[in-house]
Amino acid sequence: MGGMLVVQKFGGSSVADPERIKRVAKRVVETKRAGNSVVVVVSAMGDTTDELIGLARQLSDTPSEREMDMLLSTGEQVSIALLAMAIENLGEAAVSLTGAQAGVSTNEVYAKAKITGINSERLDKELAAGKIVVVAGFQGRCANDDTTTLGRGGSDTTAVALAAAIKADVCEIFTDVDGVYTTDPRVVPRAQKLPSISYDEMLELASLGALVLHPRAVEFAKIYNVKLHVRSSFNHNTGTIVEEVASMEKEMVVSGVAYDLNVAKIAFFDVPDKPGIAMKLFSALAAENINVDMIIQSTMRNDVNDISFTIAKDELNKALQISDRIKQEIGTPDYDYDDSVAKISIVGAGMITNPGVAACMFEALANAGINIQMISTSEIKVSCIIDADSVKKAVKVLHTKFDLDVEEENSAAS
Repeated sequence: MGGMLVVQKFGGSSVADPERIKRVAKRVVETKRAGNSVVVVVSAMGDTTDELIGLARQLSDTPSEREMDMLLSTGEQVSIALLAMAIENLGEAAVSLTGAQAGVSTNEVYAKAKITGINSERLDKELAAGKIVVVAGFQGRCANDDTTTLGRGGSDTTAVALAAAIKADVCEIFTDVDGVYTTDPRVVPRAQKLPSISYDEMLELASLGALVLHPRAVEFAKIYNVKLHVRSSFNHNTGTIVEEVASMEKEMVVSGVAYDLNVAKIAFFDVPDKPGIAMKLFSALAAENINVDMIIQSTMRNDVNDISFTIAKDELNKALQISDRIKQEIGTPDYDYDDSVAKISIVGAGMITNPGVAACMFEALANAGINIQMISTSEIKVSCIIDADSVKKAVKVLHTKFDLDVEEENSAAS
């Protein structure tokens, strides 16, 4: 594969210690010596980010988000410098760049900034000089010159954005699994690896808790048509290619089953049935950057409704504070919450042309004695909120129901 422009991304576990950093360096150098130009994006080493958060917590219960970004961005600075040293030690020229040096601009939302643009001048210059460029993932610089971090999955997003900016031929995302599976192989040993998947299906699977790729990264890839290759950092097998669906015929109706345990449900009771109420509630949540996923409004008699919605469990405390405040404003007597729920979903571009898929899903769950609390559908997915305790059982029955089991069990699951 001579002469390609390749962006490679390695996560925190791939660079957790010097031995692993050497292994990554070897991999990167191999790619370079096959005649390619290479940009590598890395995360902080192993548990560094958690350790830094721990340090901050010892000094303050509520450290400012600006200073947290300043602190956390040092994690990637350590790993890019060490990886550049390891690459140079193998005899190739390398240069490490922070997000800011690599030209990554973001908006000014600390802790979960969004990339607004990339000035690739410095990258182009270093690549032209024949260097391997090692870039810090997860970070950028906002208009007032502050360092910002991109929130969860930020390194994936950095890699895809850089690939779009320099018009790379492929963006390789190296993980500890060798591709995208029909479901989590640890839950279902008979899960199978998908050779390819569309951006939309990947986006749904990623948003629904399949942890291989972050949804924001997939969204970026779809917008800029960046070809993604999800592959293992431990072997040289071909992984899963994520690309536009046009080139793919859908034989499978359902291509994956995903689950997400980071879910909480909040329900408002006896809400007055008049215009503007839902707006008040959900704009208050949006103002605090809380993402609402499913919403169900059930019409009651006497001009009142119940409104239930789901959010990420780690934003529950923040959401409850807002709920307390908004309760008075909208004149609802009470609300309740439940954090022992989970979301189970089936995804497949083939659903559009195959009616009855949702009914099949509900039947499988009913037969397994699993109660469905909420349902939401889109063209290519059906999601249900169920009891968190039933998740693994639900994944297994749905995987079997939609003929996704392979004949023999995976060695990957061991």
